[in-house]
Amino acid sequence: MKRLSLFLLLFAIIFQVRADEALALHAQTLKPLPMRLSNNAVTSVASGDRQYIVSFAGLGEGLSHDDTLSVTFVFDAENGAWRDAPPLPGGVGRLATTASSIGGLAYVFGGYTVAADGTETSTPWVHSFDPVSGEFRELASMPVPVDDAVAVVYQGRYIYLISGWHDLGNVNLTQRYDTESDSWAQATPIPGSAVFGHAGGIVGNRMFYCDGVAVRPHADRSRDFVASDACFLGIIDEEDSRRIDWRTVSAHPGLPRYRMASAGVASRKAVLFLGGSENPYNYNGIGYDGEPSAPVASALLFDLEALTWLELPQSNAASMDHRGLVPLDDRWLTIGGMLAGQRVTDQVTAYEIQ
Repeated sequence: MKRLSLFLLLFAIIFQVRADEALALHAQTLKPLPMRLSNNAVTSVASGDRQYIVSFAGLGEGLSHDDTLSVTFVFDAENGAWRDAPPLPGGVGRLATTASSIGGLAYVFGGYTVAADGTETSTPWVHSFDPVSGEFRELASMPVPVDDAVAVVYQGRYIYLISGWHDLGNVNLTQRYDTESDSWAQATPIPGSAVFGHAGGIVGNRMFYCDGVAVRPHADRSRDFVASDACFLGIIDEEDSRRIDWRTVSAHPGLPRYRMASAGVASRKAVLFLGGSENPYNYNGIGYDGEPSAPVASALLFDLEALTWLELPQSNAASMDHRGLVPLDDRWLTIGGMLAGQRVTDQVTAYEIQ
């Protein structure tokens, strides 16, 4: 009997530890964007003792080439209000731009334009943006213009653009931008298939990305766009930040996803992934297979030390078509995006890991 009691006590302790370690996402709706907007590049900027969130470009609710926009919106966390800012330079709307922030400035990279005949063109433009003054500054153009890339920040100085699409196809490049010298260098290329619409993040010198869309050629017909379930961990050399030790990692549970919101979570030494779709699609939300795409209502957390996946329950409305996951205090924000039925939204949702 004593042995049974001891066993039950031990079981209860183990169960309690596992219960305590169980994580979930708590969602809260914040002040919406000034307009419905999807595929917008987003980032948070700390300037002095104030924090701002910036949204660049994106797709309006009409879902046509006429709805590709160059708008800029700034959210001041202190007064809780959005305001208009000057549009992205270039005089044309863009999709799939990428944004990051360092030292009180937001940095915006590339994106593509959509012509009336459907032609999509990658842009080489790089700009910094000051959310306080509302001023843009033109910087050194990308050596290889990419859109739908993943951007991560290292040492408060470098921004890496991982893979992405260039005009007619994906590239396997890891392009490193130096914010101090306004210069570019090529880092170690990715080892797997080049992709676009993937997602990832960084903690310390460990960057990580997953999924996206690869190109599959055929002998008797034109190429297909297919979902990729490949995941890679990149360890940046602390002596030479151009050198990256890329390693394969097991795929996450479920099907691969396209255009998830993602970011590194330093407090947990992990990367958080939210939403996305299991059916890759064109900018209007219709899959490359001709079927309407739907968002996934779940989240994933990848532990960068244990190299393990955890699925997190998510109770709010699913969304997709994100270009970033933005930190605000201890929460992570999706800003705009696309809901079920190809509905572009203005919603801003804050998630907290509990």
